[in-house]
Amino acid sequence: MFGTPHLVALALSVGAPLLLAAFARGQDRLVRFSLAGFLAIGWICWYILFAQRGWLTLGNALPLNLCDWACLALIAALLTRHQFLYELGYFWGLGGTLQGLLTPDIAYDWPDAQFLFFFVEHGGIIAALLYLTLGSGLRPRAAGLPRVIGATLGYAAVAGLADWALGTDYGFLRAKPPGTNLLTFMSPWPWYIPELIAAGIAFLMLYYLPFAMIDWSRRRT
Repeated sequence: MFGTPHLVALALSVGAPLLLAAFARGQDRLVRFSLAGFLAIGWICWYILFAQRGWLTLGNALPLNLCDWACLALIAALLTRHQFLYELGYFWGLGGTLQGLLTPDIAYDWPDAQFLFFFVEHGGIIAALLYLTLGSGLRPRAAGLPRVIGATLGYAAVAGLADWALGTDYGFLRAKPPGTNLLTFMSPWPWYIPELIAAGIAFLMLYYLPFAMIDWSRRRT
């Protein structure tokens, strides 16, 4: 964690969409479709890698992690510029995927394929939401916040039902992930679940704050 390959991957996740937003003007459709293909291919390759190495189990084979849903929402948003899909990808990506990007739950460093495809998917999610915001002109709206909260609770219900029925841990609703991460500092199960909900709402407000400040400034002027 935070070795040179990790730091390079973080820099690319942020730097690439900034460069695309600055220098790919007039090519928005091409950039969006290319990013959508990049995300889709990376996501598929992640599953192929797990299947080839015999790592694919009931606990990771289903697309029931929040990052999976963020990835699907952003692929659709890149193809359509749909406002609600963008908002889902924006908040799920920053609220969930960013945590995974900073504290990656992987066993192998660069140049192993696990490292590569983990950061293709997770870094690609951050790159996609940043490009849609800075390059494609989309932004979250206050009216969309309740819908995002409702959709997130809907995700938790689906993941929780699967965990209960299959004995899995999608959404980390049955156990904390290994390593040091945000959940490490929360209460033991099940008490960290309401804390996780409160943290999710707090992060949602935090990631909307820059746009709220812009709107407030415009109203004043």
